[in-house]
Amino acid sequence: MANFAKSSVPQFSVDVYQNEYLPEGGREVNAIVTVTATGGGTIGSAVAARYAPGHGPSAAVAIMVDCSGSMDYPPTKMRNARDATAAAIDTLRDGVHFAVIDGTHVAKEVYPGGGRLAVADATTREQARQALRRLSAGGGTAIGTWLRLADRLLSSADVAIRHGILLTDGRNEHESPEDLRAALDACAGRFTCDARGVGTDWEVKEVTGIASALLGTADIVADPAGLAADFTQMMETAMGKEVADVALRVWTPVGTAIKFVKQVAPTVEELTGRRTEAGPRAGDYPTGSWGDESRDYHLCVEVPSAGLGQEMLAARVSLVVPQPDGTAQNLGAQGLVRAVWTDDMTASTSINPQVAHYTGQAELAQAIQQGIDLRKAGDFDGATAKLGRAVQLASASGNADTAKLLAKVVDVVDAATGTVRLKTKVAEADEMTLETRSTKTVRVKK
Repeated sequence: MANFAKSSVPQFSVDVYQNEYLPEGGREVNAIVTVTATGGGTIGSAVAARYAPGHGPSAAVAIMVDCSGSMDYPPTKMRNARDATAAAIDTLRDGVHFAVIDGTHVAKEVYPGGGRLAVADATTREQARQALRRLSAGGGTAIGTWLRLADRLLSSADVAIRHGILLTDGRNEHESPEDLRAALDACAGRFTCDARGVGTDWEVKEVTGIASALLGTADIVADPAGLAADFTQMMETAMGKEVADVALRVWTPVGTAIKFVKQVAPTVEELTGRRTEAGPRAGDYPTGSWGDESRDYHLCVEVPSAGLGQEMLAARVSLVVPQPDGTAQNLGAQGLVRAVWTDDMTASTSINPQVAHYTGQAELAQAIQQGIDLRKAGDFDGATAKLGRAVQLASASGNADTAKLLAKVVDVVDAATGTVRLKTKVAEADEMTLETRSTKTVRVKK
């Protein structure tokens, strides 16, 4: 059994990278905000109280397994899904609450049943493995029902971390897109969820949309034989989470407008529309659960114009955990974004390397998604142009993983100029992998 015990909750730090110099009349300020959580700190009694001495935080996990009819083709797919779920259950820390859900056009409890969660120990893990043998394929797909059942089960335990793992092999054909959207809206902020598509008959935008709405990860497991390793790693990461519901709180002075807030590493995730107001001129942007890790965010604000030589605080970024009573616990780290007006052309026209790098990574993700959509729509010239631009950006930024995935969809003539030819034959798994992983970024080389 893996031992994830940590002595205490992580400590957060915030670093800001920007060029604060603006030309006369300049109004747009860009900054990259790096948030890092490292073990060994303490963040106050409100969070610490939710820990057992010497153990990780209290947690609950729901595993949703697609059991629709298509999981029988090939028959190994269902077997691999059962084995992967068993491997994930083996990875649970003792004391973690858990449940397994059988997902078809309806959602059913596989284990423990009765609207409850089991508590992980040697006995319940063995019982769960026995119950998995009853999983068989048959029926349709209505993912919203799976998520709503997971939410009901996860909310039945008073725990610090709530997490879902969702596996599907097909399209969400037995409920409307509106039903799925409503389920995601209902579950957002209540638990995080990693989503995986197995095989190649599922819809990339559906699976990535679920993970995005629930602040989890999305990926493809093209070969069902890879499921157990993937599930084990997902569960290990979930067990490493120590603080839930962390929000990026951005305060801006009068006259300042936020143009956008987006996560840019390890993946691109738009957060602008997820703001909730947090008092005068402050808003909270959800970031989900944190273990020991580091993420980067791109903040763009529009400041009122000012005279040469003047300077102002354009934004203050801090980290909080909103509490049920409407207050928030501050995690004690903050970063300042500044604006200084100057007539020094060299200072005001230089672009901060972090900002430039992540602007390119965000454009890379967009170029891939647009290129694939154009290719599917039969606009091969448009697809070639977009995917060529993607190759150029991946090459310039050193994003080798994405460059490799692109090379399976286009023949690269010259990476530096983005000259490519669309391949005439592309394996479906290769195109889906490129689309699913298009938002993965690389960090700027320090």
